[in-house]
Amino acid sequence: MPHEAYIIDAVRTPVGRKKGGLAHVHPADLGAHVLSALMGRTGVDPAAVEDVVFGCCDTIGPQAGDIARSCWLAAGLPQHVPGVTIDRQCGSSQQAVHFAAQGVMSGTQDLVVAGGVQNMNAIPISAAMLAGQAYGFADPFRGSTGWQNRFGNQEVSQFNSAEMIADKWNISREAMEGFALESHRRAIAARDQGLFDNEISPLSGVTHDETPRQTSLEKMASLQ
Repeated sequence: MPHEAYIIDAVRTPVGRKKGGLAHVHPADLGAHVLSALMGRTGVDPAAVEDVVFGCCDTIGPQAGDIARSCWLAAGLPQHVPGVTIDRQCGSSQQAVHFAAQGVMSGTQDLVVAGGVQNMNAIPISAAMLAGQAYGFADPFRGSTGWQNRFGNQEVSQFNSAEMIADKWNISREAMEGFALESHRRAIAARDQGLFDNEISPLSGVTHDETPRQTSLEKMASLQ
């Protein structure tokens, strides 16, 4: 009989804005808060969890040292439960869910916690790309003969990736700004309708996503 994988429940902290209400919360405490809330909501025996799989892009500073296990231990949960942190860049947390599901579907695991954690106020996005400079490495790629033979020294960043995508599929700046504007409008409407309330566990006085307000949207609209 094939094994099926099911998502029992899902919970998260509010999404903070830059220098917002969650800016100074340690990443391990952010993850610990969610894990504690998840165990409480589901009534699952934490000792029965077989692995904790978290995604994190920039595992330096407070996010280093296997942040998945750090979060679990910071939550006061059983020490015998292992954890692993994975980096698939922007798809890291989604990949964590895939790996958890694959473990269950393979029959090698029964109960896995999957998610992700990252505090970009504390550790800016792509900080890990520059962390090696203190040791004489300009970035993760230069110095690799194989990499340079294939790609040269071209910029590796989301900015360059966005330009390449826009060029390949002929996407205009106006179209992308319109898409972004509508995305923010939908996020605010969904929050105002309470559609996120069930999945958010309030933390440090922050009860809702710190999404841009209408004044910000009006400024965006004026750019079009």
